[in-house]
Amino acid sequence: MLDIRRLRQEPDAVRAALAKRDPALPDAIDRILAKDAERRDALTRVNELKAQRNEASKKVGELKRAGADASELIASTKALGDRIGELDEVARAADQTIEAELLVLPNTPLDGVEAGGEEANRVLSESGPAPERGFEPRPHWEIGERLRILDFAAGARISGSGFPVLRGLGARLQRSLIDYFLDVHTTEHGYEELRVPYLVTRETMTGTGQLPKFADESYQTERDDLWLIPTAEVPVTNMHRDETLSLGDLPVRFTAYSPCFRREAGAAGKDTRGLLRVHQFDKVELVRYELPERSGEALEELTREAETLLERLGLRYRRVRLAAGDLGIAGAMTYDLEVWAPGVGKWLEVSSCTTCTDYQARRANIRFKRSQAEKPEFVHTLNGSALALPRVVAALLETHQEADGSVSLPEPLHGYVGTDRMTLPT
Repeated sequence: MLDIRRLRQEPDAVRAALAKRDPALPDAIDRILAKDAERRDALTRVNELKAQRNEASKKVGELKRAGADASELIASTKALGDRIGELDEVARAADQTIEAELLVLPNTPLDGVEAGGEEANRVLSESGPAPERGFEPRPHWEIGERLRILDFAAGARISGSGFPVLRGLGARLQRSLIDYFLDVHTTEHGYEELRVPYLVTRETMTGTGQLPKFADESYQTERDDLWLIPTAEVPVTNMHRDETLSLGDLPVRFTAYSPCFRREAGAAGKDTRGLLRVHQFDKVELVRYELPERSGEALEELTREAETLLERLGLRYRRVRLAAGDLGIAGAMTYDLEVWAPGVGKWLEVSSCTTCTDYQARRANIRFKRSQAEKPEFVHTLNGSALALPRVVAALLETHQEADGSVSLPEPLHGYVGTDRMTLPT
């Protein structure tokens, strides 16, 4: 969340930054600062009244020791206590309102992030032209069903729409991609692999920004108040919640595979055919804790790590910098990586790489100390999909399809899958 002290010290700068996301957001700053002034005024008055009550209590003692009547002063002291209680309640209510506002207020975009929504997203680079084909490319759902590696009907019977089943070589391909991604990140990019819970607490979801704002898009087990994770970013970022690290602990680099669960509330009308928009999908996630002065450089590094995988898989891709209005609640800057899927004729997002600056660290209370003598600071957190499935599978099938209906596999996957080609069953 945003630092209340920053709102007090530079309200105009915060208003201007949030207006890049949404022109209505600066109104929240005014509401928060008004409640903050109310809270601080109440606390100031409480301290004054407590001083008066202490002085009155001393006089009561003096009167009693002198055998004088102290009843009037005792009544006055009680009235002061009642008023202190009322003002304490005013301060508590203001605190609750401020916290509720801050929990849904998004991060401020960094300089260089364009104002506006999705239409203002900027393509920064593209990896090259689409390969020439002597045939009309098929969409992945058609390829997958002919190869008998995708079974949408079975998934619908089992769980409803948005839960595809991968069969045979399709399941092996997805498992191979996960293993390959994790191997690259752990052996080449210096990440520690984690295996994390897929059910997390409300506090964990709140720490990364999923709650309270996106409760409707998440799956909840109400009896236990546990939440199915929408991404491994949630449990991994919370690994050091409420801890203070030393300078020598940084940077922290974690990678984790997990299934991801998203209700996709509000997705009606969007393209939901095949593997393009599903409620459960697999993803390998990268999470970093970095020094504040390194988070910009770390974002570039993390994004390149995801791009490396796309290059090795032979997929055409582009890097897009999201405009302020298209950022997630915690994001200060995000690069989306999109792959070209020739069968559907679309760019598909397979990675979002984000610096959250200190926004998540404040919510989750993740700090570090440069030395024992210095005050703790909040780390900067970053995260990125490297990569998200099953859209990578969709792009692979469509990009590497052959005229005879088979699919050639990129060389890095041959040893993992155990073959260099997926062919039509006989």
